[in-house]
Amino acid sequence: MEALRFASSHSPLLRPKFTTNDNVKAVTTTASNKSRLFVSATLSKSMAEISPLQSSTNTSLKEPLAGPTPPRRQSPQLLSVSPASLQCPPGELVGVPDHTVTDGELSAMEYLTNVLASKVYDIVPRDTPLELAPKLSERLGVNVWLKREDLLSVFSFKLRGAYNMMAKLPKEQLERGVICSSAGNHAQGVALSARKLGCDAVIAMPSTTPEIKWKAVKALGAMVVLVGDSYDEAQTYAKERAEKEGRTFIPPFDHPDIIAGQGTVGMEIVRQMNGPVDAIFVPIGGGGLIAGIAAYVKRVSPEVKIIGVEPSDANAMALSLHHNQRVVLDQVGGFADGVAVKVVGEETFRLCKELVDGVVLVSRDAICASIKDMFEEKRSILEPAGALALAGAEAYCKYYGLKDVNVIAITSGANMNFDRLRLVTELADVGRQREAVLATSMPEVPGSFKQFCELVGRMNITEFKYRYHSDKKPALVLYSVGLHTPLELEAMMERMESSKLKTINMTNDDLVKDHLRHLMGGRSNVQNEVLCRFIFPERQGALMKFLGAFSPRWNITLFHYRGQGEIGANVLVGIQVASTEMDEFQNRARSLGYEYAVETSNEAFQLLML
Repeated sequence: MEALRFASSHSPLLRPKFTTNDNVKAVTTTASNKSRLFVSATLSKSMAEISPLQSSTNTSLKEPLAGPTPPRRQSPQLLSVSPASLQCPPGELVGVPDHTVTDGELSAMEYLTNVLASKVYDIVPRDTPLELAPKLSERLGVNVWLKREDLLSVFSFKLRGAYNMMAKLPKEQLERGVICSSAGNHAQGVALSARKLGCDAVIAMPSTTPEIKWKAVKALGAMVVLVGDSYDEAQTYAKERAEKEGRTFIPPFDHPDIIAGQGTVGMEIVRQMNGPVDAIFVPIGGGGLIAGIAAYVKRVSPEVKIIGVEPSDANAMALSLHHNQRVVLDQVGGFADGVAVKVVGEETFRLCKELVDGVVLVSRDAICASIKDMFEEKRSILEPAGALALAGAEAYCKYYGLKDVNVIAITSGANMNFDRLRLVTELADVGRQREAVLATSMPEVPGSFKQFCELVGRMNITEFKYRYHSDKKPALVLYSVGLHTPLELEAMMERMESSKLKTINMTNDDLVKDHLRHLMGGRSNVQNEVLCRFIFPERQGALMKFLGAFSPRWNITLFHYRGQGEIGANVLVGIQVASTEMDEFQNRARSLGYEYAVETSNEAFQLLML
């Protein structure tokens, strides 16, 4: 463990974001959230202000100076729930609303007319394509159509809502400038809209935003401000600066003009599609896109189902509809970062409760499989949030046995970080059920390995991990097999069981896929060992901050780092903590500010590592 303490600054855990330069301003802020099972808190962080006039080679994009930021405002109190409190089989419709009609910002007819009169086509020169996915259609037995929002100039639908709102601002408001908070797609939409309208734009982004994203925003002519570690802090900064400077704050989803701008996607689908449509599948983050599409489509084609799709660990809309009120997630999965929203919008929730037909939840593996499907269909690479609707459409069609109907999936974005493709490729075959991860116990006797291979039969082994143990206990083999049909897997597992080789299917256990499959051979019985998964932010000093909280107070017994690109590192940690010291340990973990979960009782860990 001492080697980690002195890791080079070029290590992924300690990768620097900036170096010193006098041309960049910076501030520090502090904030904290209430602690829960998954703990998320924000500690001190820096803010860098990046001028759009600086050249890409200017070293002035580097380290900030220090200064104060105003304190955080209190948010309305909402019911706090866990994403895990609403889980279901893949494809099942959940959060089916009661379709209650309530008063809101605009009436139904006003939304319809606002979509028809949208300013979007001043900046979007033509409708985005609606394309058939022939391979996927043949596999599912339905006609799967792709609404290609990923082909817009900023590779995302977000341009529509941002421009529609900004183009409607009075001239004197535009002259005072605009400001928004975003970690990516909305930021580019606002920046390009500001350039088109000739107004000044400031974009507040979390300091953990990937360099490729904030540089793309800066290239569009906006002033980029890197502030805090979370979207909430960037938003707080943006709203306070808007009030101070008289700028107009451009929200990412919860505004009638944003919603109407996104609604043009639905308008295009209606005029592009020849023939009846069974369902339109829409990714949900804050709800602006699905609210806009539903506001238009349900008025002109009420028979078409509008179905939202969310990651199973970022299901704020499904839970809000389930509880019949807006809720706040106590933690949110970050893999599909474009929809990683803890609270949906007020107006978007009202419209969804009235108009949508429900929500489908999908796994990380299914999202990866749909990214691969899109590549095989169109040679295009979607970001995880961009592939969300496609994953939901496939799951829904399989669950309800749909055949010979037209379904449409919104491919909402393609701002993919290249360094995340490794994880996508590893999980894609699991998500498409083309690969299974298994563990089999077999006796440590001569000939047992040969017997095992004979029982696997003609199935293709794609990964195999085994280590001899001298204590003569049954050996454990962790392996992956390629599949053609689910029946093949069932038959193989039956052969194993009939030969008294206990076999467990671990395909759906994220702890195994992310960590334990890489740690085979390291079994050890460590006294008082607590196993935790932490999400390390990808910024300088993250590892040293972690070690400062726990070492040398407790001994670190296991450490496995799993990079996930710029969204944060998934780290599995073992720490020796006596039962009498657990309260102290948990207090330190909460104050650290990294999301974490205790995994000591995980069945796979007990089987593979003890």
